[in-house]
Amino acid sequence: MITNHGFIQVAAAIPEVKVADCSFNIERIEKLMRRAEESGVQIVCFPELSVTGYTCGDLFNQQLLLEEAEKQLGWLREQTASLSLVAIVGMPVVTEGKVFNAAIVVQQGEILGVIPKTHLPNYSEFYEKRWFAGASEVNSDTIRINGEEVPFGTDLVFESPATLHPVIFGVEICEDLWTPIPPSCLQAMQGAQLIFNLSASDEVIGKHDYLVGLIKQQSARCIAGYIYVSAGFGESTTDLVFAGNGIIAENGTILAKGERFSLQEQLIISQIDIDRLNADRRRISSFTEFNTANRIFPYRKVLFDLPGVDGELTRKINPYPFVPADKDMDARCEEIFAIQVNGLAKRILHTHSRHLVVGISGGLDSTLALLVCVKTCDKLGIPREQIIGITMPGFGTTDRTYQNALALMHSLGVTVKEISIRAACEQHFRDIGHSPEVHDVTYENSQARERTQILMDVANQVGGLVIGTGDLSELALGWATYNGDQMSMYGVNAGIPKTLVRYLVRWVAATQVDKDSAATLKDILATPVSPELLPAGKDGTIAQKTEDIVGPYELHDFFLYYMIRFGFRPSKIYYLAQQAFAGIYPDEEIKKWLNTFLHRFFTQQFKRSCMPDGPKVGSINLSPRGDWRMPSDATATAWLKEAADL
Repeated sequence: MITNHGFIQVAAAIPEVKVADCSFNIERIEKLMRRAEESGVQIVCFPELSVTGYTCGDLFNQQLLLEEAEKQLGWLREQTASLSLVAIVGMPVVTEGKVFNAAIVVQQGEILGVIPKTHLPNYSEFYEKRWFAGASEVNSDTIRINGEEVPFGTDLVFESPATLHPVIFGVEICEDLWTPIPPSCLQAMQGAQLIFNLSASDEVIGKHDYLVGLIKQQSARCIAGYIYVSAGFGESTTDLVFAGNGIIAENGTILAKGERFSLQEQLIISQIDIDRLNADRRRISSFTEFNTANRIFPYRKVLFDLPGVDGELTRKINPYPFVPADKDMDARCEEIFAIQVNGLAKRILHTHSRHLVVGISGGLDSTLALLVCVKTCDKLGIPREQIIGITMPGFGTTDRTYQNALALMHSLGVTVKEISIRAACEQHFRDIGHSPEVHDVTYENSQARERTQILMDVANQVGGLVIGTGDLSELALGWATYNGDQMSMYGVNAGIPKTLVRYLVRWVAATQVDKDSAATLKDILATPVSPELLPAGKDGTIAQKTEDIVGPYELHDFFLYYMIRFGFRPSKIYYLAQQAFAGIYPDEEIKKWLNTFLHRFFTQQFKRSCMPDGPKVGSINLSPRGDWRMPSDATATAWLKEAADL
């Protein structure tokens, strides 16, 4: 049930229209309202002046048209009294001897409120001031419609407080969006998470792209869902053409768009994640500062009951939230590398280091770290030979990873060192009285710490920096040996989750390196993720596969994103994962690995509390000095209990 997880189902409705035929127009509105109700829509919005048609011109001065609009609104209320959804329709209203271009909010036959248009265009093809008064000319906070006094003004927001996830929405009309400070900004300050815009914007070359950008920007500025709908086919084409835009956005992202220039009626439906919006508003403290500092006058809140919806989630949930979309891949990967490179460049210059020391295992993380080192040295004019790549074969090293490590270092032109850790570890086992036949945590971690000691000591020899290879996913799960591979002098991958590491290496292979390096990178990408701390199988292949032990990284990265970025509870994360990985992982497996993630995330905080410096790359970082400040001894009881009850 989408309502239980904070999703609100909204729609932009574009009805067929006949100019000045209120009876016809209201019948089309009524039919689309019923269609929306059947589709599980909770709030539906219609275009500006949809009851009369926007292009009536001087007919707006005709008493018959004005009275007919109000009469047909009364008919609509009667016919839709049994519907539970909220509808917002546009029509001219008369009060105080003036005509206002207004939005009427209706539910179950009742008018909840009337909002007049704030900003009236008076240029070029639009001369609304010829027919309408602006909101600044309103003198009363009520208006009489169909014989009833109802709330009237631009200071209205509509709140449904009784729901599991309280919802507040505001309304603005067309030109309002195009002004320096749209009314929706103030409505958002008053708590509105949804903004509905009734519009009638004509089409000219280039305007649509600008409009879409404006909607994305306003939804992001307000941290809100923005539902925009404008007049379509049927409006007069005497001088203008109206394409019928239906656009639904959420915090800078377009969720759904209708078909422009369609000759058919349209109902564009999507779901807005109220929890997600609320999370961002809580996190961004500056969002409410404007409201407090400027003492914005309080809005009137009109209460309503938001209907529940039993339907399924239809909006797409990206299973890889850290991975850029294909169309953005090149630009994003280039930007990510630029952040990593510039972070490392500053550290090199600050420490006056001329050597970088990296442990190269033939796995993904050390590969990415090496590539960042190469790019950084190229940028600073430091010879690549001053990057010292050290491969340190141990008890679990396979020939595949060993050969890939050597091949990559040679093709990239860095200094290659090979130092086996076998003898040192065997001596260490004798020193502490540990049997090398017991492949326990001591057996594994001693290898990781031996490798770290080698890297640190070589760095001391050459006056260099040890570059960390661990990634964000490993930090989240604590999949690192404390004071072993957990430690470095600068961790270039600290902000990169495992799913993104793969895409970055693939991008480099395709666009940034020579043919030999690319071939090696492709084989590294095809190699199972492993710390290689346990002996290889009889056939020489990797026996210890990380994802068999802790679970699929694509699931863990998904859990990490929604837990840290939005603070979602386990039940919602599980629900979203069910949608995102439908047909890939069964529910029980998702639940199993979610429990693993929660347990490890809480118990392994002590490793993150003393993690090395490293650059933040995306919206999530686990540095104890930055985005994530969590006590190492916090308990996961509440989270694990909810996960167990799924």
